[in-house]
Amino acid sequence: MKKNMIIAQSGGPSSAINASIAGAIARGMASTKVDNVLGAVNGMQGFLDRKIINISEQIRTSEDIETLIHTPAHALGSSRYKIKAGDEETYKKIVEILKDYSIKYFFFNGGNDSMDTVHKLSEYLKRTGEDIVAVGIPKTIDNDLELTDHTPGFGSAARYVGTSVAELYLDTCVYPVPACTIVEIMGRNAGWLTAAAALARDSGVPAPHLIYLPETVFDPEKFISDVKAVMAKDDQIVIAVSEGLRFKDGVYVAETGAAEDMFGHKTLGGVANALEDLVKKHLSDDFPKIKTRAIQFSTLQRAAAHCASLTDLEESYQCGYRAVEAAVNGRSGVMVTLARVSDEPYLIRYDVGELDQIANKEKVVPDSWITKNGTDVGDKMMTYLRPLVRREASEKMVDGLPRFFQFDHGRMVRPGDVG
Repeated sequence: MKKNMIIAQSGGPSSAINASIAGAIARGMASTKVDNVLGAVNGMQGFLDRKIINISEQIRTSEDIETLIHTPAHALGSSRYKIKAGDEETYKKIVEILKDYSIKYFFFNGGNDSMDTVHKLSEYLKRTGEDIVAVGIPKTIDNDLELTDHTPGFGSAARYVGTSVAELYLDTCVYPVPACTIVEIMGRNAGWLTAAAALARDSGVPAPHLIYLPETVFDPEKFISDVKAVMAKDDQIVIAVSEGLRFKDGVYVAETGAAEDMFGHKTLGGVANALEDLVKKHLSDDFPKIKTRAIQFSTLQRAAAHCASLTDLEESYQCGYRAVEAAVNGRSGVMVTLARVSDEPYLIRYDVGELDQIANKEKVVPDSWITKNGTDVGDKMMTYLRPLVRREASEKMVDGLPRFFQFDHGRMVRPGDVG
């Protein structure tokens, strides 16, 4: 009987997620314990719909792997499908499909909710005595997974945020008028990516002048006071804010009227516009000619392959590679983790962590890494961030534009083709 492996991707994209599946594919195709490397199109939803392709037939050369490493977003497509607690029928269906396609190794590449799925699946497989392993490959620009120093995708997104905030500041200063630019950055409950805006100062600019993370309570009156105090010294400023800012009662600043995704999370966005309105309302008397602007990096911060960190891509690749190593050696219900050995020189160690210690948990920015007034980050954060963005990646360019890799999602395989 053949022993195949399958990879699925889930959640929001990043600039490095495909580097992880590239590592997994390379290790799987080289393993004598793996016959075919399969891929589920559009995550768990696609898997349940049997939308499965044979990656082994579509990755032909090492150049394909290299191009895939530098391709942003989900090459296999994604979904936000969530298996309900106690849904035994769905788990039975998953096992049925795994057996039909002779799949011995299941890999899920994603963030918090994806790791929860792998954890529940591995527990079900163990409980029912199935000889199938399930392993998590970490991904999230939010950087909020437990047991790992940082997550694949975060370093590249941080590099984009730091670079873009520096460029925005230079744009803000073009005209001799007071200006306040508010930049909204992703991060629901963890402010790691918003904190990365502080990297802009390494480019030689004073921005961001203020940073607001979801780990601190947002007080509108204090916010206006903070802005007035800063603009009294420098009347052209940039403020970095997390999309997940919350009031004292726990309500998100941008939550009003927001819809929910498949996981029950409020779809956030618009906090920068809300704060821009506050600035216009309360600072117009002090600065009659103030120019305000609200900017959302939106999906750009997670798809900017042109600003990817080479360190991030290399580590992401290794996470996928080592996930397959763990699986073929019998590990299940685990996720690949990174442990920082030293900052200078920057050294990390790869390991695996049990998913029962990762699933449904969030790693937030420590209070000691945030300044006492709650409007900036300190030296510990900068020491943490700098090694993750230091090295520049080189994309494959054709006629001045990047060349990306795409799987043919229409080339579905049947169980008999790979069984």
